[in-house]
Amino acid sequence: MTTPAPVNRLRPRRSCLAVPGSNPRFLEKAQGLPADQVFLDLEDACAPLAKPEARHTIVKFLNEGDWTGKTRVVRVNDWTTEWTYRDVVTVVEGAGPNLDCIMLPKVQNAQQVVALDLLLTQIEKTMGFEVGRIGIEAQIENAQGLNNVNEIAQASPRIETIIFGPADFMASINMKSLVVGEQPPGYPADAYHYILMKILMAARANDLQAIDGPYLQIRNVDGYRAVAQRAAALGFDGKWVLHPGQVEASNEIFSPSQEDYDHAELILDAYEYYTSEAGGKKGSAMLGDEMIDEASRKMALVVSGKGRAAGMKRTSSFEIPEA
Repeated sequence: MTTPAPVNRLRPRRSCLAVPGSNPRFLEKAQGLPADQVFLDLEDACAPLAKPEARHTIVKFLNEGDWTGKTRVVRVNDWTTEWTYRDVVTVVEGAGPNLDCIMLPKVQNAQQVVALDLLLTQIEKTMGFEVGRIGIEAQIENAQGLNNVNEIAQASPRIETIIFGPADFMASINMKSLVVGEQPPGYPADAYHYILMKILMAARANDLQAIDGPYLQIRNVDGYRAVAQRAAALGFDGKWVLHPGQVEASNEIFSPSQEDYDHAELILDAYEYYTSEAGGKKGSAMLGDEMIDEASRKMALVVSGKGRAAGMKRTSSFEIPEA
C-alpha cells in the first residue's frame, strides 16, 4: 500500500479572505484576488435561512472554481448550533478532495475539536478519501476558549491554525468598544496584548500558525495596517481580510522586507559555510560587521521561511571569502 504524502500544515496564510458562502458573485470574484487563503463562510456571513442552500453553493464553487495557489477553507457553524454536523457532512462529502481545511468557530474546549476530527474521519472513510488530509482551524472567540487554548492546540493532529476572533471575544468580556480590533477608550496600553500572546504561545508550542482576526472598518486601510502591524510584530503569520482593499496590505505586512529576506538568506548561507570543513568548522563567524551563530541561524530561518512562502526572490548571494 502506498503511504500518503505528508500534509503541509504550514501553508502561506498572510491574507485570509472571508467570503459569504451564500453569495455566488463574491465567490466568483474571490478566485481572482491574491489572497493566500480563502474561507467560504457558513457562519456569521450567512443568514440562518440561507445556510442550507449555501452549503450546496459552496460545494459547487469548490468543485468547479479555480482556486489555484490558495488554501481552500470552509467555516462551519459552531457546535452549539443545530447546523454544524450538516455543514460538515454536506461540504466534505460533496467537495472533500477540493477542500484543505474546516474552520471551527467559537471553540471553547479540546473536546469540540476532537468531535470534528472524528466526524471528518468517518466521512473520509465512508467516501474513500485520504484519512487525515483535511485540516482544522480553531477560532478562539471567548474567555473559556482562551483559557483552554493550550489543550485546544493539542487536541488533534489535524489542527493547523489558532485564530483570534476579536468581535465575539470583545463582547464576551464586556470590552467597552464598538470598533472591532481597536483599543477601548480609557485604556492607555494594548488591551489585546495578553490575548494575542497567549494564542501565539499555544500555536508555537505545538508548531501551529497563529492568525489574527478581522478589522471591520473595511475602508479604513490605515487602521487595518496599524492593527495588522501589531500582530505581525508579535510573530503572527497572517490576518483576516474582509475586503479586496485589505489583501495587498496584509500580504505586504506579513511578508519580510526585501532587505530582511536577503539578509536572512545570507546568514543561512554564511553559517552553513563557516560551520563546514571548508569554512573552518567554526561555531560562530563574522558576516560583514555582524557576528552570526546558531541562534542567528534559527532567527534567519523564520524570516527566510516567510519570504520563500511569499514567493520572494533573492537579490544578493553569499560569496566565499578569499583565503
